[in-house]
Amino acid sequence: MNPSLSSPAPDAADTPLLALAGVGRDFDSGGQRVAILKDIHLKIYAGEMLAIIGPSGSGKSTLMNLIGCLDQPSHGSYRVQGRETREMSADELARLRREHFGFVFQRYQLLAGLSARENVEIPAIYAGTPDHVRFDRAAHLLQRLGLGERLEHFPSQLSGGQQQRVSIARALMNGGSVILADEPTGALDSHTSEEVMRILQELNAAGHTVILVTHDAKVAAHAQRIVEIADGRITADRPNEHAPALPAAAPREASNTPDKQGNTGAGLGAAFMQLREAARMALHALAAHRMRSLLTMLGIIIGIVSVVLVNALGEGSKQKILANLSSMGTNTISIFPGKGFGDRNSSAITTLNVGDMRAIAAQPYVDSVSPQIQSSVVLRMGNMERTAQISGVGEQYFRVQGYELAEGISFDAESVRTLALDAVIDSKTRDALFAKHENPLGKIILLGSVPARIIGVTAPKESSFGPPSQNLTIWLPYSTVMGRLTGSQTLQNITVRIADTAAPALAEEQITALLAQRHGTQDFFTFNSVSVRNMVEQTTLVMRLFISSIAIISLIVGGIGVMNIMLVSVTERTPEIGIRMAVGARQADIMQQFLIEAVLVCLLGGLLGIALALLLGQVIQQFLSGDFQIVFSSAAIVLAVSCSSLIGLAFGFWPARNAARLNPVEALANQ
Repeated sequence: MNPSLSSPAPDAADTPLLALAGVGRDFDSGGQRVAILKDIHLKIYAGEMLAIIGPSGSGKSTLMNLIGCLDQPSHGSYRVQGRETREMSADELARLRREHFGFVFQRYQLLAGLSARENVEIPAIYAGTPDHVRFDRAAHLLQRLGLGERLEHFPSQLSGGQQQRVSIARALMNGGSVILADEPTGALDSHTSEEVMRILQELNAAGHTVILVTHDAKVAAHAQRIVEIADGRITADRPNEHAPALPAAAPREASNTPDKQGNTGAGLGAAFMQLREAARMALHALAAHRMRSLLTMLGIIIGIVSVVLVNALGEGSKQKILANLSSMGTNTISIFPGKGFGDRNSSAITTLNVGDMRAIAAQPYVDSVSPQIQSSVVLRMGNMERTAQISGVGEQYFRVQGYELAEGISFDAESVRTLALDAVIDSKTRDALFAKHENPLGKIILLGSVPARIIGVTAPKESSFGPPSQNLTIWLPYSTVMGRLTGSQTLQNITVRIADTAAPALAEEQITALLAQRHGTQDFFTFNSVSVRNMVEQTTLVMRLFISSIAIISLIVGGIGVMNIMLVSVTERTPEIGIRMAVGARQADIMQQFLIEAVLVCLLGGLLGIALALLLGQVIQQFLSGDFQIVFSSAAIVLAVSCSSLIGLAFGFWPARNAARLNPVEALANQ
């Protein structure tokens, strides 16, 4: 922990507060090293009011930057309270600037987007001072300097003298043990200059060490000690015998820095506060360049819209296909004679029979089962003749295949047992034989020469694959078809609906083992509808991933756009970065702010993209058929927002790092 700069130990009264020994500062210029400061030896004691005077280009501003730890000497020693600054880390130097040094610049160096009070508060934000404490202190300092009615005015609404007072108040915010004033009256008229110098004298009388850097002898005359510098060397260091008497001043106020008031900035609360303030400042910066921010978000918005809409359309398509599959029969396994579809010898295999169906029906994993025998017949009614397909099925067939009845009833187990001539027709057969409002129930139709009574009509059912069949279909009990129409006792297939609690793959294995044992060989094959369902799900997933990958590319392009704009923003805001570093911002603080800006751009772009995707989804839905629904996934939305935030972090890191690594002196000079 650094000791207070304004309170040297009692037994070290002659120990200088600041000591430079053999200090030099060189800069590169056109490939050559140019010495701006040469062999500087200077001691400054607590409570002094010192003026460093010299012509333009003499090196006095460079010396002030070294004293204020904005810059580091190329060689030599600079000690603060006896501690070598070369041994201090960047964060320790920032802490010195934040808690002990206070800068008053010729051009005021106020942030245009912040009010007078907010400008004064900046050092306390980086010190971790609580909101209400820094608010009250900033207001008190401004009132003390005659700006009590200008707290919420922006720099553009203040005169030059008022802006310089705000700058002085900012220097005092965290205590300002050492006030470094670089040409504090250079941009002011004579009357305002006198006021500023009076304030600086009062601060010196209150115990602040004041270092003036000026080329104006009238300003230097206010100091008790004058150091002259020319061509980078100190040419004179003398007391000012004609210095005016110090005015009466109020006792110096304690600062609100963490070290001096119970570590107010420590802990998670302070970290959260600094994060919140960084977010607020980031929002200020985005609001100041609304159009640029919106254009920056555009790539993110397009990418998020693509990701969310693609997933919504893909999910809707998947659910539509699966619904159609379910209407054909959910979790069904069909058993056919032969070795596979297209087997020419399948018609000669006669081992698939009703006994097999009953054996399967007795298994615990079976929900329902139905055999099927199909044949084509000439359908007659009155003077009409049609070719129709006859299907002999069991009483559970309509449950197995997911059919619903629009009218009447289906046949039951008694109908199967008695070979009843009860028929259920499909909607196409009804339309072909009967007028629109004519009741078909109870009517007799001829199937070849066999009469049958209509007892039910199935509801229309769409085909999941290809156009719907145009065949007229009539269902009768399989026993009726076998005993009265075909005379065959061989089943063409058996369809089994698996119980919802059973595993389809395991059920298929057990059915295969059961029938192979009954037949003595495997002269049949199975078709599992679950495999079709899985294939549909995998296919839709692959398509969604493929299209989503294209959308993600647009997100990455948007992220590159964010990075480019942030790099431009860093360049534009270099002076602001210099000001923040001068008042004590650490590299981590600067990096945090620019990272938050990048994340906010992407996050806001993500939220706008989601809103636009939802809106477009509603518009697209109006042009789609009524039974197709766009299904927005909350998981996809969360993923999209997360992706946009991660892109902000990833592509904002480089600009943020560049901002954090700027040299404070170079940043301040970049006007």
